[in-house]
Amino acid sequence: MTIRYSIIIPVYNRPDELKELLVSLAVIKNKVDQTDRLSTSGQAEWEVIVVEDGSELRSEAICSEFSDLMDVTYVYQENAGPAAARNTGSRSARGEWLIFFDSDCIIPEGYFDAINAALKDDSIDFYGGPDRAAAEFTAIQKAIDYAMTSFLTTGGIRGGRRKLDRYYPRSFNKGVRKAAFEDVGGFSGLRFGEDLDLSMRLMEAGYHSMLIEEAWVYHKRRTDLKKFFKQVYNSGMARVVLNRLHPGTMKLVHLLPSFFVIYLLAALVSLFFSPGVMWYPVGIMALILFIDGFRSTGSSEAALLAPPAGIVQLCGYGIGLMHAFILIHVVGRNKASAFEETFYK
Repeated sequence: MTIRYSIIIPVYNRPDELKELLVSLAVIKNKVDQTDRLSTSGQAEWEVIVVEDGSELRSEAICSEFSDLMDVTYVYQENAGPAAARNTGSRSARGEWLIFFDSDCIIPEGYFDAINAALKDDSIDFYGGPDRAAAEFTAIQKAIDYAMTSFLTTGGIRGGRRKLDRYYPRSFNKGVRKAAFEDVGGFSGLRFGEDLDLSMRLMEAGYHSMLIEEAWVYHKRRTDLKKFFKQVYNSGMARVVLNRLHPGTMKLVHLLPSFFVIYLLAALVSLFFSPGVMWYPVGIMALILFIDGFRSTGSSEAALLAPPAGIVQLCGYGIGLMHAFILIHVVGRNKASAFEETFYK
């Protein structure tokens, strides 16, 4: 039977998380096998391709556990980053569609029903979906998820009904027709922002994207604020590089975190001259994030962590953007030099 979907998962030292992802896919596959609900076009088969990106903690044994439950292929490569790993997986993919998940995602049962319904529209060439925090996630994971998806922290522009920029699917939950993927040459050599770069090149080539709101995934993200800062810092640096590669893609909304950082610095300086009046807006913002965080997560513990997570998100992104701007536009460093460090460090 024809394979419609090739699910490609890069993994690096995360065998336990990968197992949770494969379990969620196996649950869906078992349900599909029993009810034959996956496809409306006679293409009911899928495959899973796991690409081990030079891990010390290998996942081959984990993949073998699922070989009787679904079509799972394990591929090993020397460490080259997630973009290269996704390209490796795509070269052996047999599906019409390539679906990219991060290894720290869990797929809900309705995911494929949602994309099958949406992809009846033949004009769609690539898509993305939102992410959510599962009930069993830790409070800090829920707070980080809130910061990365809330409209109040500019995270809402990543994908949702309310967005201030064009929708560019991200690779933690992204599907693209294999023919379109190959036409633009797959993922580039960028270590960070490679998913946005792919979406931008697809759009520039005339391909059409779609946000499938119902095709959401549970996404664990980072597990502490230090790792979260590093993640959003790299995203801020990537934005400058992406604008260099794709002029005009940086919008005013992308600069807001940097303005926030400048305001915080001014507020710190103001402490020498006034009793902290400039900190009142920051306090109001923290209160709003707490209230909205509680509304969003339903957890008082996560709500208490929402203000620091939101501030880390804004500061990390804003500092990274300003750093890359200085390196590239002031110092004159090559546009890719900000990405020389290994992705996972």
